[in-house]
Amino acid sequence: MTQFHIFVIRAILGAGFAVILSRMFYPDANIIYVAGLGIILVGLAYFAEYLRNRKK
Repeated sequence: MTQFHIFVIRAILGAGFAVILSRMFYPDANIIYVAGLGIILVGLAYFAEYLRNRKK
């Protein structure tokens, strides 16, 4: 898989989990906050990959 495909998969999953989490805990949240949460989740996925690959 290319890096672009991995980014697309992470972006889709990040957006999906952001919607689920925000609707579960904050049902009246604005769409801007949901998008921000999705960006944070994707960023955390890349940070976790960096930490995992740093040990090699």
